[in-house]
Amino acid sequence: MGAFTPWHFILIAVVALLLFGPSKLPELGRSFGKMLREFKDATTSSSSKDDVPVRKELQEK
Repeated sequence: MGAFTPWHFILIAVVALLLFGPSKLPELGRSFGKMLREFKDATTSSSSKDDVPVRKELQEK
């Protein structure tokens, strides 16, 4: 029920093509990829920043 089949992806691609047109799709793809990359960088950098103060506190004690 929750699994996507290839037909689902084809239908989504056709709807996106109809809504945005062929000239806008590459731009939207780049924007989406950039957003995901920035989100990943933000989550990994915030988790590494959280670890540093804990290590300093342990070294001071």
